[in-house]
Amino acid sequence: MKDKEFSIIARVKSFKHAFNGLKLFFTNEHNGWVHLLAAVLAIALSLYLNLSTLEWIAIISAIAIVFAAEIFNSAVEKLADVVTSEINPQIKIVKDLAAAGVLVTAILAVLIGAIIFLPKLF
Repeated sequence: MKDKEFSIIARVKSFKHAFNGLKLFFTNEHNGWVHLLAAVLAIALSLYLNLSTLEWIAIISAIAIVFAAEIFNSAVEKLADVVTSEINPQIKIVKDLAAAGVLVTAILAVLIGAIIFLPKLF
């Protein structure tokens, strides 16, 4: 494969595609809406509790990690559905593994939230 020269226009287009992916995720994926609602609630609570800089970093990082995992999971599911519409045991395993990745990050986010918010609330 021949290396292409650096192009500002190509870089701008890549950002356009990425932002389109975010738009698709938040408009078409129900789990995206659920995670967005959870993120808005976490941010509102963070503002209310006047978190420290490090606590904000932890909350924002947890939100970003969950979003990224859910976006990757959605991409895997869409790609698998293109490969075959029939039930396939190997594709089920791939989808289940991708979903497990989201679950792990969501559990992490809940634990981070509990560690930060619970002592401040009680």
